[in-house]
Formats: sequence, C-alpha cells, structure tokens
Amino acid sequence: MYFITFSIHKRRRMLDLDQPKRVVLGVLNHLRDTMKVRCIGFVIMPDHLHALIMLSRAQELSRFLHTWKRMSSFYIRRWYAACAPHYFAGFGPGDRLWQKKSYVFHVDNERTLKTKLDYIHLNPVRAGLVERAVDWPWSSARWYILGRTVGVPIEWVE
Repeated sequence: MYFITFSIHKRRRMLDLDQPKRVVLGVLNHLRDTMKVRCIGFVIMPDHLHALIMLSRAQELSRFLHTWKRMSSFYIRRWYAACAPHYFAGFGPGDRLWQKKSYVFHVDNERTLKTKLDYIHLNPVRAGLVERAVDWPWSSARWYILGRTVGVPIEWVE
C-alpha cells in the first residue's frame, strides 16, 4: 500500500473547478479497472492530491503514477481549452500540468494507514476549505463517515 501525493506544477490552482476533479477521479476509476488498483482513500485539493493506493504488484507503481498524471493532464487541459480558456488569464496554461516528482510513502502497518487516512481527510479542514472533513465532496471522508459514494469505490483493508 502506498500513500501518494502529487501537485500541480508551480502550485497553480488547476483543480479549483469541479470538472478537473471529476477527470482525476475518472482516470483513477479507469486505472482501477485496467491495472487492478485498489483505492483506500483520497482527497483532491485545489493544487494537489493525496491517495492511499494498493497495487497488485509493487513494480506497477511507476507506471500507475505516470499513467494517472498523463491521462488526467491530457483531459484536464483539453477541458480547460474548450470550456474555460479564460481561467488561464492570470497565469497561463503552463508547459505542464503536474509536477514531475511525486511523493510516495510505503504504508506497511495499520497504525500508519489510519494516520495517513486521517491526514488525507483533514487536509481540506486544515486548508480552511471546510469546517468538517465530511463536508469536502472531493474526499473519501464521506464514505468512511457517512457511507456515501464518493466517485471512486473505496476498499478498506484490514
């Protein structure tokens, strides 16, 4: 299991709008099916994301990250160009969407898993976007707290 973080290049707020967040989740759903990825939890913030992911084979991690970033970048940039080109007015589209590097932390016990999941879910609260984790619609917190669907099937592991 891996705790993954990757950010928008130059911390631009490219994930402020809902449709780019939907794209990120859509690509994750696609990869769940094609690469047998299990999602334990996630949060999408305006300029970065965190996810807890299980892969069937550890050697797939690099390909998974590359594919998630590449596909989501393509569809997000295409959506902005077609539907919200004015959004780039203040900072331009840039030459890339995601930063090259990702932060990856191997999660090897339940205590660390719970710590990372709490960190993920409290991210929007710490950022001042909501008062309670459950109020942020772009997180798995609603699945854990309310049992509601969150755009990606969540699979808790024991």
